[in-house]
Amino acid sequence: MGKKKKQPNWPAIANWKPYMPSGQQKQQPSAGSQADKEKFMTPEEKQIEFEKQLEVPPGWKEPGFEPEDNPNGRLFATSSFSTLFPKYREKYLRQVWPQVKKLLKEHFIRAELDAVEGTMLVKTTPKTFDPMAIVKARDLISLLARSMPLEQAQAVMQDDTFADIIGIHLPNRARFVKRRDRLIGPDGATLKAIELLTKCSIKVQGKTVCAVGPWTGLRQVRQLVLDTMQNIHPVYSIKTLMIKQKLREDPRMAGLSWDRFLPKFKPKTLSKRRKPHKIREKKAYTPFPPAPVESKVDSELREGTYFLKADQKLRLKQAERRQKQAAKTKERQRQRASVFEPPPE
Repeated sequence: MGKKKKQPNWPAIANWKPYMPSGQQKQQPSAGSQADKEKFMTPEEKQIEFEKQLEVPPGWKEPGFEPEDNPNGRLFATSSFSTLFPKYREKYLRQVWPQVKKLLKEHFIRAELDAVEGTMLVKTTPKTFDPMAIVKARDLISLLARSMPLEQAQAVMQDDTFADIIGIHLPNRARFVKRRDRLIGPDGATLKAIELLTKCSIKVQGKTVCAVGPWTGLRQVRQLVLDTMQNIHPVYSIKTLMIKQKLREDPRMAGLSWDRFLPKFKPKTLSKRRKPHKIREKKAYTPFPPAPVESKVDSELREGTYFLKADQKLRLKQAERRQKQAAKTKERQRQRASVFEPPPE
């Protein structure tokens, strides 16, 4: 057998590692930046780390925006927003407008009400220091125009409260009214349950749904409203929100998946026989031909105007024309007065 080679006695070098081929090297995460750690994390670990970064400490509240936070002390330029309001809101807006001006004056926002043009205007002043104040004021007048009471709409001026106006519309009028009533519920019970679960104030008016509350609640309200208009009953969404609220209160369920606790609803397809849009009713068979069309002479003989003179016939036509004009005038006056009446909810 051959002799064993002697290992060279190399001098000790600090932080020296022997050479290894690239296929045999084991990459170890460096204890440096966060980006280096994420390279060696699984998708589940990345999701958990991401959720930890989004967690808000309990009891923490974002501090308010003070004049010292604006280095310039005021805004660069004047900003203004205006919105239209329907006629039936004019009486209510006149009553609460002094309170609106007082509320906006605290944020150095000027408010103007133009009843002739039917508009509300908000704009900044030289003392305005908060750039979000004008955006909040814009949301406030939009909510007032959509029939939300001032007591609920004024909460949007707070820093942790926001507003959302959701448009709801369906081509079929009957189907739209039915699903909107389903969202409100009997005596407003469904709407009240949604408000309690999402901590939002909700107002359904016409083809819009107005909501005021925190961001998390607004996101839930929007999803629930859109699902209801897509023929998903709000009871299912309310049940899911109640289960999530119970799970959120349990600290043991903080880092676990909630999918096994949430209900899974399957849509039911009911087979219905198709029917034509227009159903023609079959008339009873009769062997006799239809009655002849009445001529102009026959109609005059029946009404007793055939033997009248020309001027008498003219006066009779004028009297009929005046009666029709009076009826049309009453109908036109009724339509003009209808804009001052609030629509039925």
